[in-house]
Amino acid sequence: MAHTSQSLRRGAALLASTVAALGLLTACGNDSPGKSPESVSGTAAPATGDSAGSSASDTGSASSGTASSPASQSTGSSTGGGSSTGGGTTTASAASGSRCHTSELTASVGGNDPGAGQENFPIVFTNKSGRTCTVRGFPGAAFVNAAGTQLGPDPERESGSTPATVTLKPGKSAWAGLTFSNPEISGAKTATPAALEVTPPDERDSLKVTWKGGTVPVSGNASSVRLTVLNAGTGV
Repeated sequence: MAHTSQSLRRGAALLASTVAALGLLTACGNDSPGKSPESVSGTAAPATGDSAGSSASDTGSASSGTASSPASQSTGSSTGGGSSTGGGTTTASAASGSRCHTSELTASVGGNDPGAGQENFPIVFTNKSGRTCTVRGFPGAAFVNAAGTQLGPDPERESGSTPATVTLKPGKSAWAGLTFSNPEISGAKTATPAALEVTPPDERDSLKVTWKGGTVPVSGNASSVRLTVLNAGTGV
């Protein structure tokens, strides 16, 4: 029994020595030979939010940021469309007629209606086009000889005449009065025109009408020829 106890003690001592030796070898393997530990200065950064609580908070914040925008933007766009429709309705309501151009009219001179020493002739414009158009104000007029040379000064505009827009449907007419003093009474120098050239208001091209009204004053006292504004009708 004594021999056995001594053998066990020796075995235990050997095992303890072996474990100590292995621990020493492991410690030596973890250290790099000839290198000392580094020392890093500064403050450590905080930890990132990778916990379940932080993730839930971030997700909630993202959801609340996107939930309010699409519906209100869609409503604003729809309202804009309604406004555009209103503009189209306004554009559609345009005036039915515009100014009559010379090429759309014929011209004539009506018969003399003398009175109180005055000679009075109506200048008549008739709409020969297929559309409705308008005339407004004073026409232009000039007596010319056979060569086309003007006789006398331009007519004067009658004072006190108030222009009004006259709408001419196809075939309808407007007239202006051409007035001058009888040359036999006024003593003005006279000439007998071959034609009267007339120009619609705001136009440059004129129409030539054969003159059949006899002599007209072209110079001297009381030689003025006057024009009135255009009125609806033929002046008859």
